[in-house]
Amino acid sequence: MSFLPYVLIGVCLALVAVLMKSRYVSFWAQNPDDYANTGPDFDIRERLNGPITCEGIIYGPTGRVSSRFTAHFDASWEGNVGVMKEVFHYDSGNVQNREWRLTLGNDGAIKAEAPDVIGVGSGQQKGSAVLLNYRIKLSEEAGGHVLDTTDWMYLLSNGSIMNRSQFRKFGIKVAELVATMRPAEPARQALAGE
Repeated sequence: MSFLPYVLIGVCLALVAVLMKSRYVSFWAQNPDDYANTGPDFDIRERLNGPITCEGIIYGPTGRVSSRFTAHFDASWEGNVGVMKEVFHYDSGNVQNREWRLTLGNDGAIKAEAPDVIGVGSGQQKGSAVLLNYRIKLSEEAGGHVLDTTDWMYLLSNGSIMNRSQFRKFGIKVAELVATMRPAEPARQALAGE
């Protein structure tokens, strides 16, 4: 018997192992149902409302920090439709303004629209977590690439939100963002009843 069938079997087994890892053991393996009965309920109308302070880090494709930022958000809701305005201040000195339009369905489904999002993003709030999936077009300064984004937000017991996002091109992770969000000081005090 020739050596080629063993090579092909080895390649097939390696591909199956990679696919199994990405489906059952990685960031992509999460599902909103995993968080259905966990922690405090994450209602985006309540938690992504009013002035919000955000700090974060962006990791490049090699896993090294490529950028740091602070941001200020201001969100408001009319029923199940919200607008969140964001101003990012990067360590490079660049300032970025963004605006999201969020629509929450009665079943917790989320539609997310923004000028730099291609089409309409979709997601789900369930239990203590929120998932958003969307395609974002980077600014021309950042290369103008279109990236597939998976964005998870987790509500902590103190009202802060941990955000982890992965950005992929052709299925390959090219960046990751980790950030915290919390009500700006006066809003935080009101939520805490201080």
